[in-house]
Amino acid sequence: MDAERLEVRALEAEIASLRRACERLPAPREASRVRKQEINQPDSGGWESSNDLGSRLGHLQSELSFLSMLTGLSIKDYSMEMKDSTSTQMTKGIKKVLKSHRLSGNCRMVSFQLEFQILEIQNKENLSSVITDLSIIMEPTEYSELSEFVSRVEERKDLFLFFRTLHFFVEWYEYRRCTFKHFKEKYPDMVHFLEGAGSCYMEIHSASRPGFELLIVWRIQIEDNGKVSPKLDLLTKVPQQALKLDKHGVIETAPASFRILLGVLGIEAAIESLIKLLCAEDV
Repeated sequence: MDAERLEVRALEAEIASLRRACERLPAPREASRVRKQEINQPDSGGWESSNDLGSRLGHLQSELSFLSMLTGLSIKDYSMEMKDSTSTQMTKGIKKVLKSHRLSGNCRMVSFQLEFQILEIQNKENLSSVITDLSIIMEPTEYSELSEFVSRVEERKDLFLFFRTLHFFVEWYEYRRCTFKHFKEKYPDMVHFLEGAGSCYMEIHSASRPGFELLIVWRIQIEDNGKVSPKLDLLTKVPQQALKLDKHGVIETAPASFRILLGVLGIEAAIESLIKLLCAEDV
């Protein structure tokens, strides 16, 4: 996936370069004055024809569109400002170039704006680069798990980690939203959301068992290395009298039993089993 992010950035930069080249092509009348032998000289270093540039631009845009469809990442705007850094190291054959980049786009429903600086150091033998500054703005800001991770990425100045994690976070978010929506449509009177379909909480009520409620908490966990995984827990709410009658501790061990059920059946089948268990008479 890192290679795909690199290719997206490279394609964006090449498209911008080709557009600037097209803009600098001579007007039709001016072009007619250019001698054919100068245009056809292989080592003249002249521009490609507008048809060639247009064809290549269309090909690059097609590749970029495919990568966007594959990863969910779409780049809306990009700009770069470059200036040479003067230092005493220039006399030793070392050249430093500081590039300031601005990038905005979205990964499905999550929009982002990036500002970062890359310092390139070139000598006679090789070229190296390092990100010296990184700032990330996310919209909307309701994804608490993602907001905490973004702060860590800014400290590490790791762009690849950001894009890779954002892609998998959005995939898990969409899966959670679609799963909750599925159960709400299938059991409209029993399933309720605390904060809409995008919430990480889903309540299960039973009309035949008033006072009994199950609350599924589905969070999206992001580890320090960027690994994204679901974390589901079960909370119970039962009348006090029912707790006294539960001699075998079924209610108390329900959260642990739910985690075992997740491992055996998977997320959707485990939730379905809970609904049918609590609302057997309502289904």
